[in-house]
Amino acid sequence: MRRNAILFVAVSLLSGLGGSAMALVTGIWILDLTGSPGLAALAGLCGYAPTLGGPWLGVLVDRLPRRPLVIAANLTLAATLPSLLAVRGPGQVWLLFCVATVYGIAYVLVDAGESALLPAALSPVQLGRVNGWRSSAQEGVKLVAPLAGAGLYTWQGGHLVALLAAGLPALAAAGFAALRLTRTPPPVAQPDRGVRVGLAVLFGAASIRRPVVLAGVAIGMSGFTTAAGYAVVTDTLGLPATFLGVLLSAQGAGSVAAGLVAGRLISRLGPTAVALAGTGLFALSCLVRCLPWWPGVVTASVLGGLGLPWALVAAVTAVQTHSPDALLGRVAATANTVMFGPIAAMTPLGSAAVLLGPRPPLVLAAAVCLTVCTLTWRRRRDRSPSRPSPASPGRPGLTSRAAPDGVNARRAPGTRIRQPSR
Repeated sequence: MRRNAILFVAVSLLSGLGGSAMALVTGIWILDLTGSPGLAALAGLCGYAPTLGGPWLGVLVDRLPRRPLVIAANLTLAATLPSLLAVRGPGQVWLLFCVATVYGIAYVLVDAGESALLPAALSPVQLGRVNGWRSSAQEGVKLVAPLAGAGLYTWQGGHLVALLAAGLPALAAAGFAALRLTRTPPPVAQPDRGVRVGLAVLFGAASIRRPVVLAGVAIGMSGFTTAAGYAVVTDTLGLPATFLGVLLSAQGAGSVAAGLVAGRLISRLGPTAVALAGTGLFALSCLVRCLPWWPGVVTASVLGGLGLPWALVAAVTAVQTHSPDALLGRVAATANTVMFGPIAAMTPLGSAAVLLGPRPPLVLAAAVCLTVCTLTWRRRRDRSPSRPSPASPGRPGLTSRAAPDGVNARRAPGTRIRQPSR
């Protein structure tokens, strides 16, 4: 188990390093070639848009062998990136858009496939902890990868960055190949209804739905407040835009710390409670950011860095521990769409709302998060005895791996636990 945990964290580091570096370099490269900020921004859209197709791409993860699929996705990236060596001028900009799209599709498949492989390689009690470590690794990489990519681009241009980035998914593929899986998902004993069955599991089980919805609200509101964050620095505080780098570093430090303790909190409190705490912390960070005081804004960035990863790690762990094995790929991909899809709509809405000033969007985001937290908390306290759901033993052909939310999986009757080998 220790070997698998190390491999998963290493794969997260490699994926985060290559993805973060190329995301920035692709936009800079397009901007240099065309002089158009709009076209440069479209590169990010190409990488992000495939997330909206997550429910359909997740079906592939369930219908095809999972480990070969994630290995093939990484090797496809490794083979595609060297095509950027052909970019010499504005006439080849389309290649950059194509590679950004391939990146987006590959990472939807890899994220869903990795979420489906984790329960087959780790015990249920390890999932939250390893997910937290992966989150810390990815957030830590985000602090250095964009700077390293931009530095390499300035020194030798985009071709060198593309070649180096091509080696990282190849190493990630080797990491997936080295995993020791303890079991494979059983066949589904009922007709495969494609996307619909994934939606039924996700929204039919409260133990999955609640943390996923909480994470989706918090992440969506983070997109809604992006423009307000810029306005707070330049308008409210009167500081140069470069101060955003300080805030990003503070947020990154909070995210690294959050990932290190997320697993322990989930094992003690359950995913829904940790998602509530994370969403509440993000709401508090929005309110603190309204203060016309730069130490307060830095503190708000740390709080946001703590809250968002807690909500995300809790949601991912809930999906992994409460979804049927055979449907885990599509449930994980659908959950990613629910959590990250709102950013596409919330970011432009936030850009329009900031015309009223930076504080109204921040207060509104905090109010939305706190309202959802309150509703979830009240329903969690007032819930009636659980009814059979798509992820419960009451439905033929579907098996549940974990105890109800908030119950230690090691003590759940009837739950198969693979003891750690350490």
